[in-house]
Amino acid sequence: MRILGIETSCDETGVALYDKEQGLLGHALYSQVDLHAEYGGVVPELASRDHVRKLIPLIKKLLSDNHTIDGVAYTAGPGLIGALLVGAAVGRSLAWTWQVPAIGVHHMEGHLLATMLETPAPSFPFLALLVSGGHTQLVQVAAVGKYTILGESVDDAAGEAFDKTAKLLGLGYPGGPALARLAESGNPNTFHFSRPMTQRPGLNFSFSGLKTQVLTTWQAQEQNEQTRADIARAFEDAVIDTLAIKCRRALQQTGLKSLVIAGGVGANQGLRRHLAELGKKMGVAVYYPRPIFCTDNGAMIAYAGALRLAAGQSEPLAFGARPRWPMNDLN
Repeated sequence: MRILGIETSCDETGVALYDKEQGLLGHALYSQVDLHAEYGGVVPELASRDHVRKLIPLIKKLLSDNHTIDGVAYTAGPGLIGALLVGAAVGRSLAWTWQVPAIGVHHMEGHLLATMLETPAPSFPFLALLVSGGHTQLVQVAAVGKYTILGESVDDAAGEAFDKTAKLLGLGYPGGPALARLAESGNPNTFHFSRPMTQRPGLNFSFSGLKTQVLTTWQAQEQNEQTRADIARAFEDAVIDTLAIKCRRALQQTGLKSLVIAGGVGANQGLRRHLAELGKKMGVAVYYPRPIFCTDNGAMIAYAGALRLAAGQSEPLAFGARPRWPMNDLN
């Protein structure tokens, strides 16, 4: 079974070809970072229009070897409604033209299963930390489609907090990677920010208060590059420590011995080092996708779609998109 995967949930146009026997055959990604940089964030209408311009040429390039396609998977949500509809319309239309089944994939399930594209891959069951610009969740994964949300952010997601904090410090877009690079030259002992919601029981997160701490600290200091770097380091350390504390608590609560890190913030090297140390101390295996598959991509959609199509799921001729789509609604 050979599946074409299409990802257009936000500002990345991704396509990939996955074969259940041969694995990932190819993938391509177009980023809209330069388009949105002058606005300091994603402009939904511009994102939709750029997906329209880029998606078909990417698919043509990917399928230049005249591959036989057995199914089409596209991101159906959550995400920006206009961007989602571009991928859904193209994906469902191609499936109808080729007379093959189509499946709408949950974006976060794609992230959750992206680690399965690596060697070695985790085995079920495992604990997953989904940490991206739109989501921060701890999920107990029993099997594909069997997900229990143990905890999530009650306000900003971790990636969103990175981007907003970077903007407060006057860094460029995208802010998260820029802040992480700046933090490398920061002194970890100059400032200390709180680790939100770690002094109370439970597995939920809250990152909005950290932005306020950054703002008040930045306004109270001499605003030079070293101060900026020191604040960036203190902020990054606070987020990483908070994520690690909650992961340790969830591993102790569930007794699971595998931890999967997925989503764009999973590419953060400080987070990877910290959780690798946590894994060694607890005797837990820690898994990540390669950095290019931490951010939005077509490969994760192709893989998740292949599993669901192989299980007999498919979409009717009518299609839709869900900008809000709780993972608990998946079967």
